[in-house]
Amino acid sequence: MTRLLSGVALALVALAAIWFLPVIGLRLLACVVAVLAAHEYLRIVGARSTAPILVIVFIVCWVGPIPGDRNILLLLLLGFAWLAIEVLWGNVSIQEASARFVAPWYIGVPLGMLVAVHSVGGPRTTLMLLATVVVSDSAQYYTGRMFGRRPLAPTISPKKTIEGAIGGLVFGTLFMAIVGSRVLLAAPLPLALLGLAIVVLGICGDLFESRLKRASGIKDSSSLIPGHGGVLDRIDALLFATPAFYLFVRGGP
Repeated sequence: MTRLLSGVALALVALAAIWFLPVIGLRLLACVVAVLAAHEYLRIVGARSTAPILVIVFIVCWVGPIPGDRNILLLLLLGFAWLAIEVLWGNVSIQEASARFVAPWYIGVPLGMLVAVHSVGGPRTTLMLLATVVVSDSAQYYTGRMFGRRPLAPTISPKKTIEGAIGGLVFGTLFMAIVGSRVLLAAPLPLALLGLAIVVLGICGDLFESRLKRASGIKDSSSLIPGHGGVLDRIDALLFATPAFYLFVRGGP
């Protein structure tokens, strides 16, 4: 019951934010979510001195793909310079510096892109992406429970099955192709390919975070959300899926 209630509350908050908040308010909310998720990520990977990284995540999320890609390129160049300084003169190991370097691009950029989707396509388009991820995740869970026999990635997430992944692919792709044709006003075939890409990337995002947690020996990224774990646990699939959807809505790279 706790999981259900908190899930409904999260869905209502997300719906209200996407539908009613102005773009600047949505950008601020995305940045706050990015900082919370990044804090959990940095704890998982055991990074030290997290405050400067969280500031960078906030900045990257705020200015990333809005209004254009030059911001991302500039931030990436600055990020590489900062990485070199940490490793060469900051007495930070390559492993730790690399783990910290990943945070803005793993979390900040995709959430910035999510707001950019809203700016370009409006709330319906943003909800279309979120709904596709939710439909795929739900289909994976229930298909896996009913028909799951063969593990998808036993060393990373033993409960995930190939049958569940196939269910997510089928229902997520169909949802994007059918519902997306009304929201995005595009042909069914490109939308089906988009849906397929979103589902595959979402599964990869889920497994990526599961791999991080398994390597650190923890079950959830945090206990912030009752019954659901942490913020990163809730958005792991979205982080990998958003860039592909953003490029589609924007009209290509």
